[in-house]
Parts: sequence; C-alpha cells; structure tokens
Amino acid sequence: MEHRALWYRNFGPPQDCLSLESAPLGSRPEGTLRIEMRLAPVNPSDLIPITGAYRHRVQPPQVAGYEGVGHVTDAPAAYQHLIGRRVLSLRGNGTWQTHIDAAPALAIPVPDDIPDVLAARAYINPLAAHLMLKTWPVKDRHVLLTGAGSTCASLLAQWAWRDGARSVTGVYRSDSRKAELEAMGVEPVSLVDTSRVRTVAEKADLTLDALGGETGSIILNAMPAGGAFVSYGLLSGKPVMAEAHARETHTRFHMRESLGLIAPQIWQTLFQNLWPMLREAKMPDTDIYTLEDWQSALAAYARPGSRKPLLDLQA
Repeated sequence: MEHRALWYRNFGPPQDCLSLESAPLGSRPEGTLRIEMRLAPVNPSDLIPITGAYRHRVQPPQVAGYEGVGHVTDAPAAYQHLIGRRVLSLRGNGTWQTHIDAAPALAIPVPDDIPDVLAARAYINPLAAHLMLKTWPVKDRHVLLTGAGSTCASLLAQWAWRDGARSVTGVYRSDSRKAELEAMGVEPVSLVDTSRVRTVAEKADLTLDALGGETGSIILNAMPAGGAFVSYGLLSGKPVMAEAHARETHTRFHMRESLGLIAPQIWQTLFQNLWPMLREAKMPDTDIYTLEDWQSALAAYARPGSRKPLLDLQA
C-alpha cells in the first residue's frame, strides 16, 4: 500500500517548499494505532512554521499539518475496540499525510454526532480559544480581538459573550468579514483605520492579538494601565514592539507550550469539555480539495474572504 505525505525539507514560502511524496506504507510500529487520515484543514499555524518563523522550535524535514481526523485501521490488543472509530491524531507527526501511527493515549475519540468537517478542525482554534478564555477571564471586560475574520477570533468572540464580556470589538482585514462580525455582536474596526484602532485600544481591558506587527504594536502601546495584551499569533510575520510603559501589559500564549507534558487523562478531558461547546459554535464554511490539489487549497487560504480549505487525504 502507498503512503503519501506533504513534506517540507527546508524553510521558505509554503507553495515553494511543500512537496507531495509517496513511499510504501511500512508496518505499524509496536504499541501504536494505525490511523487512516480523512480530512485536515489549512490553518495559519500549519503554514507559518514552514516559512521559518518558528525555527527555534521547528526544524525540517517535517510533514506539514497539525490537526485532522481519521479512523483507526489497526491497533494493539488492548486497543482493538478503537478499530473503525474516528479519532483525532494530535501532538505527534504531521497530519497532511494519508496514514499516521500514533500513541493510543493521545488519540482523541470523536463522538458519533460530530461530522468530519467539524472534527478535523476541533484542535488548533477551538482548544486555543478555550484555554485563553480560561487563563484570561473576560467577565465584565472590554475585549479587543485582532485577526477578527479568523476561526479562532470568531470562537473567542462567541465564547466571550457566553462568558459575560462587557463588549467585544474586532479588527478585521477583509471587508467581507464585516457583516459576520456584526451578526455576532462584534463591533468591527478596519485594519487600515489606525486612528479608530488606537481609539478602541484605549478602552480595551483585554486584547487577544493574532497579528503582531504594526497593528499589534499600536494597540499594545495605546492600552490603559492594568490591561492585558496577549499575543497568540503572528499573521503579520512581524513581532510586536512594546514601548517601555507597555511592556508589563504584554504576555504570550502558545498552545503547545501551555499544554506542555500534560497527563493523557487531562488531555482527554479537555476534549470531553470541548465537544459540547463545538456542537453549538458557528464555524466557517469549508471547501474540500484533494491531496494532489494541495496548491489550490493553499491559494484559496490566501484569498481574503475565502471559505476554510480542507484537504481530503484519501481522494
């Protein structure tokens, strides 16, 4: 049987560095689950490491992709009950490949009522949003989100209202996102309106920033004393520059670092808590691309206002 995977063997633009490679599928390593992958999304967190932005913790060669859903086709004797079950294969090898061998304790069983298109996206954005709102509670606070058209920011907005935020403001790039933000009760502010960005920052108690760069810096340096500015992404490709008075306001969130070496049972419990939240959450619509058509999926991801691209890893 053939195994296919999207590898990057050096840093650079993902369209240039990724390569679809084939090899014979080897035998399942002892003690692991053999998972046949179904769907995996294209997220910023999948692509940014390929550029070399995180070279201090990620080094090629690597299979790309950090999340996705598949089903178990083979397992050790103690885990035979998982054969045929859908699972999330996370915190291990890259997910943009047709088969993964994973540690059983880290594979997350997917409830029967959760469709593949939702299960494939249940990790990076939902868990990050959930953990940030647990770490920085929003009750009675004015919340400011950058990268407001992203999936993570959308979930942060929805769950911030649920958790009692006083207001939620979103800084967006594409005008196509404005109506969606207004429908969620989020006050939309254009990225290019720097005066307005500065004004809303002056009233923010908590900023959850996915951009960094110029916009993040404007917000951080305009926030009031006692506020919290949390960097969780770097979509601009540039760091935040903090003036002296704002440095104590700035902190960072990196999900895999925050999870650390948590016990498998705690890992499983996180998703048991997350599934009910996802059942009620509004997630972006999707378009599905074959693995061979991965370049079109990346091009779609780069177009403002496009639907979330998913890779069909078996088509």
